[in-house]
Amino acid sequence: MNSSQPSESRKARAARRAGEFPPAPQPLAVPVFDSHTHLDITVHEAGVPGGTGPGGGADGVEALIEAAAKSGVDRLLQVGVDVASSVWGAELAARHPSVLAAVALHPNEAPRLSDLDGALREIEALAAQPRVRGLGETGLDTFRTGEEGRAAQELSFRAHIAIAKRYAKPLIIHDREAHADVLRVLDSEGAPDVVVLHCFSGDAEFAAECVRRGYLLSFAGTVTFASAGHLREAAALTPPEQMLVETDAPYLTPVPYRGRPNASYLIPLTMRALAETTGTDLDALCAAVSANGERVFGPWR
Repeated sequence: MNSSQPSESRKARAARRAGEFPPAPQPLAVPVFDSHTHLDITVHEAGVPGGTGPGGGADGVEALIEAAAKSGVDRLLQVGVDVASSVWGAELAARHPSVLAAVALHPNEAPRLSDLDGALREIEALAAQPRVRGLGETGLDTFRTGEEGRAAQELSFRAHIAIAKRYAKPLIIHDREAHADVLRVLDSEGAPDVVVLHCFSGDAEFAAECVRRGYLLSFAGTVTFASAGHLREAAALTPPEQMLVETDAPYLTPVPYRGRPNASYLIPLTMRALAETTGTDLDALCAAVSANGERVFGPWR
């Protein structure tokens, strides 16, 4: 989860986004999966495509999953940001064949907790569940967390790395303006077998280092932004077998709908941008990304 302007509250963002979902794009011929979405936040803040605004509960979640499938996005990874959302995601994944879950304390959540150790114990208990397939989103964020919270943030990140290794599950990293420190902590702790850089935000040099280490780079709608030439450079040097695609819904909607609510059904816009950026046939890139998902997180069914 990478929010936009720091001066805008979540409530204000929700009000701005409500009822403004973009039209569905042309579906993908070769299905892919969304490697990072927040269905709970999407329903709560923005509602569903064609709906009347925020809310909708279980029906709203089902509507988002169905809309994604119609666009050729047939599998989703629901990502937790705190204990409550992680529990919610694990329960959804347990009953829905198209959804797997990742669980974690968001790096900006960790410093706010009065009982960080207790929350981490709850995350570890969830990590043992069979349809929980990742630890994330965890990591470091020096944009939103000041110096006073960074020790707790790093402690939480190190704990998530340890849990990921104990349960042999992928580590999904939120890295905002903390590239060097993320690598430092991974080197210090020893990285899990699978590391995913969620909403990759680095330049070509950082991408090359992550590729060299064998990490997977997950690209969001930000790769379509006019100002994101550095992300397109990073995507261009990422091998197809190390590339993932995501929404981070309801955030980071790809152009031409930037600023409106995002959802998994809009993945085709980002996939087409990635195919153009990398000079790869769209169907071939979709097949590679889909295979990466099954290898890293799957199988879904």
